[in-house]
Amino acid sequence: MSDRSVQRERAQNLWTSFARKHVSISKATELRAEPTLDFSRIGGLEAAKDEVSTYACAATHPRIYERWGTVPPTAILLLGRRGVGKSLLAEALATEAGTAFLDISVPRLVIEIVHRDPKVAELLEGWAQVLSEMPPVTVFFDELEFSQAQEIGIRRPDFPIGPIMDFLLELIDQAIAPEHTLVVGSTSHPSTLRQAFLAAPRFERAIEVNPVYPDDIVEALKIHASDAEKRAGRTLFEGVDWPAVVRNYREPPPGEWVRMLHAALRRKARCDAAGEEIGRVSTRNLLDEVERVRVANAHLRPARGGNYL
Repeated sequence: MSDRSVQRERAQNLWTSFARKHVSISKATELRAEPTLDFSRIGGLEAAKDEVSTYACAATHPRIYERWGTVPPTAILLLGRRGVGKSLLAEALATEAGTAFLDISVPRLVIEIVHRDPKVAELLEGWAQVLSEMPPVTVFFDELEFSQAQEIGIRRPDFPIGPIMDFLLELIDQAIAPEHTLVVGSTSHPSTLRQAFLAAPRFERAIEVNPVYPDDIVEALKIHASDAEKRAGRTLFEGVDWPAVVRNYREPPPGEWVRMLHAALRRKARCDAAGEEIGRVSTRNLLDEVERVRVANAHLRPARGGNYL
């Protein structure tokens, strides 16, 4: 068994054992012992990819910083609205650095801790222990501004904000402490993010994740269209004018555009199941899907809310 395989199995076993003891952790986290997503699978976002990949040196070449009279950042913070690719960037960092990837949904964890887990001190003790024993791992705290997250909803007087912040800050500090961990945070609401998250030695480097319109959207759609054709083993799209598809609708982030692409594919699948004669996905098919989403989002917009730099 290779060293990489041993590390992967050890990471999985250690995390499974820890999560089994703490339901709140198991419901709010996912460990990928050997992530495979790399930066080439993320459409556009060149500036953000460059900054995030630089952080990988903390795991791949930790002594290189000494040659330049500096030290790696303790942790990095990704700023950007939902669906722009923050989670993808964090996972691609883990892939490039050759570490496991621990994805933590902070809003979900907060819900679990508040309503279901009275053993917070025991959880924190176990968290510090398991991270000290784990092979190299990238820990991703997704949506630190939990009180603004869609998973939480607004006006939650049942949430004891002070104790929750104490818990999260301790969780972050313990994640940063081991030399073999990379720590990434994200927020869709930077203007309301509590400053304690930015206090040294926590998230000392903020990176804006802001897709360039329309080029980054087009690149993302082409990547996912190619992936769909590989899964199907045949050509699914024909003569698509990708810039024309995205040209007149600037609002959706890349993640929502990808969902529109799959909605068009699912519509074709439904017609196929009904025995209808159908062609490949065209520019017109995609534009029709965009219009459906535009109409629906017009009704949802007041509830979408949020602040973004």
